[in-house]
Amino acid sequence: MEDLLRLSPFILVCLGGIFVWLGTSLGAATVYFLKSPQQKILDISLGFAAGLMLSASFFSLLLPAIEMERMQGHIEWIAPVLGFILGVAFIKILDITIPHLHALGNKTYIEGHKSKLKKTTLLTLAIIIHNIPEGLAIGVAFASIDANNFVGIAGAISLTIGIAIQDFPEGLAVSFPLLKEGNSKWRAFAIGQLSGFVEFLSAIMGFIAVYFIQGLLPYALSFAAGAMTFVVIEELLPESQNNQHNEIATISTLGGFVLMMFLDLVL
Repeated sequence: MEDLLRLSPFILVCLGGIFVWLGTSLGAATVYFLKSPQQKILDISLGFAAGLMLSASFFSLLLPAIEMERMQGHIEWIAPVLGFILGVAFIKILDITIPHLHALGNKTYIEGHKSKLKKTTLLTLAIIIHNIPEGLAIGVAFASIDANNFVGIAGAISLTIGIAIQDFPEGLAVSFPLLKEGNSKWRAFAIGQLSGFVEFLSAIMGFIAVYFIQGLLPYALSFAAGAMTFVVIEELLPESQNNQHNEIATISTLGGFVLMMFLDLVL
């Protein structure tokens, strides 16, 4: 840990972005080694990812924002509540303005503005919307390292590990539907890993936006939490619960929540 502290926060956020990109890429690469996974496996994976993201939203983002405001003598609820609402609104605006493919069970439908884009393009846009909050969360967490370590390097690393873990099943869940749409294995993998690259870019943008204006940190942490929570509730949970595997998907969600809580408290 001491060796990591010697690195600049920007180098750390780049390494974190590459790490989560790798997690997604490994998941997407399963198109080369596995036949189409059973829907049950996909539901378990999505539920697990949802639990990780919900837990990270609270323990790694909202809670540090509340503690930061309390320690600085501010009204502790304003930044967390306002930032959370703005994060939800940001993703909702993207959701209703950018045409993208939304999946629910075995059915897919287009959300956002009407478009004649191909399904592959629409699914790619959905991936981008989905992964922006996770990248922002990583960037904001590493930007907070110099702010009296409210989140700290250990918290930022635990958040990165948690997101990388949930990115593996996410990469899998993205690449196989692309394969079913008639894309080649290479194209399915390339588009699948793109979501990880979006996280990498979002992490850097989130870091730059906050690092030089430390007063924005509690708002930015809460913003990322709101954006991630919206994605979980609007996308991941409904998809994991819509294929008659509700019980095992719920257990998987709770398992993901506990794992992220463990990582955040232990590291």
